[in-house]
Amino acid sequence: MHTQLHHRLSRFYFIYYFFVGAFVPYWGLYLQSEQFSAADIGILMSLFQISRIFAPNFWGWLADHTGKRAQWIRLTALLGLCGFIAVFWAHGFFWMFFVMAALSLFTSSTLPLAESLTLAHLATTNGYYSRIRMWGSLGFIVAAVVLGYLIDISGIASLLWFLLIVQVSLFALSFTLPEPKVAPHEHDHFSIWQVIRQPNVIALLVGCSLMVTAHGVLYNFYSIYLSEHGYSKGVIGLLWSVGVVCEIAIFMLMPKIMARFSLKAILLTSLMLAVIRFAVIGVAVDSLWVIILAQTLHAATFGSFHAASVEVITQFFKGRHQAKGQAIYNSVAYGVGGAIGGIAGGYSLQYFGGQQTFVFAAAFPLLGLAVIGFGLKLSKKNQISGGMFG
Repeated sequence: MHTQLHHRLSRFYFIYYFFVGAFVPYWGLYLQSEQFSAADIGILMSLFQISRIFAPNFWGWLADHTGKRAQWIRLTALLGLCGFIAVFWAHGFFWMFFVMAALSLFTSSTLPLAESLTLAHLATTNGYYSRIRMWGSLGFIVAAVVLGYLIDISGIASLLWFLLIVQVSLFALSFTLPEPKVAPHEHDHFSIWQVIRQPNVIALLVGCSLMVTAHGVLYNFYSIYLSEHGYSKGVIGLLWSVGVVCEIAIFMLMPKIMARFSLKAILLTSLMLAVIRFAVIGVAVDSLWVIILAQTLHAATFGSFHAASVEVITQFFKGRHQAKGQAIYNSVAYGVGGAIGGIAGGYSLQYFGGQQTFVFAAAFPLLGLAVIGFGLKLSKKNQISGGMFG
């Protein structure tokens, strides 16, 4: 792959996840500072997941239909920026709901478009995707650590200005992304529904959504949970970064791991470790070293799981279905799964407490383990066995 293209894509991922690294760990704390309850925060934070159910599919269809991806990335980045500016005037549940709905509608669509653009440039990923995605993880770490200490020093309100600068930068960088040339595929004549309704595809999407349901609890309430147990914002930022450092390491190793193990084995191992991670967070929150150990498992529960899922998705959805495939994966896994985790987690936190909530969350990857284990059939070459693309 051309070095300049690699740099442009990596830089975009870095800034996009820089925003995520500032938003995910600290936005719940900002909402808490605005006197929202845990249930309200669960609903507001889940707007991002709910938007991912619908919005990316529209933009994915538009990208595949027009053959353009970069221009729609620029538009969603601009509209996401406009949505965020309105946060400065949003107070009270109704206005915050309206503004966050507008912000999430567009920001949630930028990533699947960028994913399909990246994969189209790579043609066949062969591990290169994980090396580009690694820069996103690095962006997350830098933002999480810097923001933790910045908020400790200058207060939670500084988060708004920080996020605004990042949104402006993301929009500017969207102009550096070149349009890919998408080669036609022999199965372009199949409808998207013929692809989705395959049992293999259904099993993968359900298994992924169950994994992300547990992470919906983590992303929305982990910082609040740690804060309530006496951890400072700086330490919270460092704990988030521990997980993402391990995520980067696994992304760098994924080409070797995929060459040695099947994608299904990677998915199952990741799910098994997720059960352990969430149970440990629930029962041992007061032990810093145990929590650090649990954070290292993010390498598996997100890193290897996401990389393997994307590789399988690219086999199901090829040619003119590529952008729609990434959109559907994001919608079902991160949209439906994340929304269920976020909303249910908010009510669980409010009525049962944080420790029980994280123990409950461990049940979802356990169910995912069964779904993927029995429902997903991949050949030894990691291709679809007996399916449309086998």
